[in-house]
Amino acid sequence: MSADAQPADPVSAAVAGAFRDERAIVLATLIRQVGDFQLAEDAVQDAFEAAVTVWQRDGVPANPGAWITTAARRRAIDRLRRNRSVADRAERLAELTRLDAQHAEPSMDDESTIVDDRLRLVFTCCHPALDMPARVALTLRALGGMTTGEIARAFLVAEPTMGKRIVRAKRKIADARIPYRVPADEELPDRLRGVLRVVYLIFNEGYAATEGDRLVREELCDEAIRLGELLCRLMPDDAEVWGLLALMALHDARRAARVDPSGRYVALDAQDRSLWDQDRIREGLAKLERAVRLRRPGEYQLQAAITALQIQAPDAEATDWAQIAELYGALGRLNPSPVVELNRAVAVGLAAGPAAGLELLEPLLTDPALERYQPLYAAHAELLSRGGDAEGAARAYERAIALTANAVERAELERRLGALH
Repeated sequence: MSADAQPADPVSAAVAGAFRDERAIVLATLIRQVGDFQLAEDAVQDAFEAAVTVWQRDGVPANPGAWITTAARRRAIDRLRRNRSVADRAERLAELTRLDAQHAEPSMDDESTIVDDRLRLVFTCCHPALDMPARVALTLRALGGMTTGEIARAFLVAEPTMGKRIVRAKRKIADARIPYRVPADEELPDRLRGVLRVVYLIFNEGYAATEGDRLVREELCDEAIRLGELLCRLMPDDAEVWGLLALMALHDARRAARVDPSGRYVALDAQDRSLWDQDRIREGLAKLERAVRLRRPGEYQLQAAITALQIQAPDAEATDWAQIAELYGALGRLNPSPVVELNRAVAVGLAAGPAAGLELLEPLLTDPALERYQPLYAAHAELLSRGGDAEGAARAYERAIALTANAVERAELERRLGALH
């Protein structure tokens, strides 16, 4: 079952809809019941495969999520009976059989149980014991519903490589006995930051792909926004959850204008603003307002506010770069980072002139953390060009081009380099 498969008939459409809307809920519930990530995922996959045949014969059930949950639990029982190597097999079988005998189908309206189970799954997939690529892959697989092949294509690795990465992550969860639970209150802020970081990285890779021949990987942007919406439903009182969703919505609103019909990169100041998605902009601004009302400022809210200033300006020339520079300063105080300093330097350069921006940029050029960071050299080239130093700008563009693995970005940098001459 693929997250973006195109159903050809009503039953296939119903199965695809259940996969999209219910799979993460069913998986989260079954992991709690069987205590095994891989067993639960295999059983859920079995249940969806069975649904295709059974629903064709008997019709689509009134509550597809409950049907899938019951079918998955029974498939898990079958798998446990066949697998004699599971250490606590008897206990798991007894519990699953007890639930099945009681017809313990969770109501898809039992919001508290669903929230608890899905939160457990979010925090398990994003556990700090897993390395970041594994967290991203596992989150997309378990919560986003993307297939291993889809995730591999999105991150430009071979499908077997991605498959091994996901299997290793699940094995580590089992071997390290990573608890399937929501962190305690004192752990929650740090752990939630890690969860938000995973979603943010997924969106960033979709918004500006690091490699390949596409600038935007729409499927990753869509999945990140879907995960952000899920987090907002699960944690509606956290300001940064709303801030991240606002940030993604505001960036995504410009998707259609970021490349021209021939696939060429279009810079923000040259974009056709009539192509921006006004509904998505209103949605992003409303989510940012909701975040701000919670009165707990954070890095994603500040980034969303910066993006809102860019979007709300009537044209590129009217952008309030001085206020954007101030917001980057606030962001740097909250979350010090050389990348934030780079963005502040660019904003200052656009607000107060290239010389002011170059002065802030200078120390970043010797920062080892940014040695191979292409946007640093692209920004350096742009400010040098604006300041009239064509020779220096050319050297900086050449460095940026050498570090660029995305074909669309490389073509744009080469065009800018050529324009200097």
